[in-house]
Amino acid sequence: MRLQNGTIIALTRNMKNFFISLFVIASISVQAQAPDQDPKAKAVLDEVSKQTKSYKSVVAEVVFTRFGKDKKQIEKPQTWKIMSKGDKFKLEIPGTTIVCDGKTLWNYNKDAREVTIKNFEADNDEQNPAKIFTMYENGYKYKYDKEEKVGTGTAHVIDLYPSVKPEKKRFHTVKIYSDKTKKQIVKMKMIMKDGEVQVYDVKSMKTNSELPDNLFVFDTKPFKADQINDER
Repeated sequence: MRLQNGTIIALTRNMKNFFISLFVIASISVQAQAPDQDPKAKAVLDEVSKQTKSYKSVVAEVVFTRFGKDKKQIEKPQTWKIMSKGDKFKLEIPGTTIVCDGKTLWNYNKDAREVTIKNFEADNDEQNPAKIFTMYENGYKYKYDKEEKVGTGTAHVIDLYPSVKPEKKRFHTVKIYSDKTKKQIVKMKMIMKDGEVQVYDVKSMKTNSELPDNLFVFDTKPFKADQINDER
């Protein structure tokens, strides 16, 4: 039994969505403000951008929850652990580990005890969460919504709308919650066209930790040849 490509794509899509909330805002500050963009939203995003760019590494725990259009929870929430350092990242979610050293992408299916290996393609937005940087530079409008209590703090809520080929997106709105004091993303909601809502709650975030490079390399030595699907 081989790990299907669709499984890898779905997992990396969700990983990519989370990285939108943590990292993509950095791209917004470098673009000229379009006449129809909200200046209040841009001021908040610029602050988050400045803070985000200062991080050498990020270790975060995120709870991912899906809700149907009836607002009922679709499935049990998943707790993710994400580590990132430059173009390297590691994602631990129930049943799956995804590791990337900037050149190679390993996807380990724990239940099947199978590893799928791919070349990491920086320009492939299904693999590379940082690819979202480019997407946001020209592809979204943003608008300040409100302030809202999140946990023990207060957050700015910014709405993002795809403006380039929106018909090809699975979602119509991304709501980003930025802590007013920490200037960090603490929550994100993706509102899908079919009525589903995906919620990413950042339960903890530690920045500028010393993360060794070998943390972002997956060791395949314990696996037999028939447990490894090398697609490079």
